[in-house]
Order: sequence, then structure tokens, then C-alpha cells
Amino acid sequence: MRKSDTKDLTLLGNQETTYNYEYDPDILETFNNQHTENDYFVKFNIPEFTSLCPMTGQPDFATIYISYMPDIKMVESKSLKLYIGSFRNHDGFHEDCANTIMKDLIKLMDPKYIEVWAKFTPRGGISIDPYCNYGKPGTIYEDMARERMFKHDMYPETVDNR
Repeated sequence: MRKSDTKDLTLLGNQETTYNYEYDPDILETFNNQHTENDYFVKFNIPEFTSLCPMTGQPDFATIYISYMPDIKMVESKSLKLYIGSFRNHDGFHEDCANTIMKDLIKLMDPKYIEVWAKFTPRGGISIDPYCNYGKPGTIYEDMARERMFKHDMYPETVDNR
């Protein structure tokens, strides 16, 4: 990677990082994909996601899985970490959190394909695991999103309920 490719990154390597626990999509940063000629997945596993139940104010905990196929832009991982941390005091149902994360990343990067799967720890004996995806309209990735949605979680009996 050339230095010119990272000139706009303000968080990576910054030793004076400020942590914001109020939802803030503006913290996300991108850099250019060095391999636009290839289709490939980038996957983030985030085992310490926290948000607040909008009804009770109690914390909800999840592992968030983000998989995407970049086009021109890619999300910088430290900014993603800080963005995910900004949900700590965010009131949102599980489904809202997963869809918000996906939509913010689509707006940021305009990826070929992206999916977000949030696996929340059970409360009251029930776990909620929202899954959402997106493929760039009018492309094979739109077809891929539809196919992956139709086949998503075909074997729910393997869920271990954390």
C-alpha cells in the first residue's frame, strides 16, 4: 500500500483516540481497494457488540459478523471498531442495529455485496439473530444476495444459543 492511499485516514495509528459511546456513523473511514479486479470477501467478527434495549434500557450483547465484497472503497478497521463502540448507549432493537450497520456501510463504501448477521445472547430464554444483506442493483451481486437470503441459516438446529 502506498502512503498516498492512507493520507486521509485519521484514526489508524492515532495514539489520542477519543471513544464516543453515542451512535456516530461519521467516524467511519475508507481506503482504496488495491485489488478491484478480484472478487473476494472481507469478514469482520465482532464478539463484543453492545447496544441498549429501547424498552428497558438494559444492555444487549451480540457477536456481529460483517462480510462484504469490496468495489472501490474498503472500510478501515479501527474506524469500524470505534463505530461499533458508538452503539454502546444506542437504543435499538436487534433487527434495527443489524440493518443500521449494513446501511451505514453501504453508504460509506458502495460495496458489490455485503451481509450482516447479529447473534444476540438470549434474554428471557430467546436469542434473536437478525440477518440482512445487499447486492449492488442490476449486477450478479444482487442475484447473489437474493440466493444467499433464500438459503440463509438452513440448519437452525445447529445454533448453540451461546
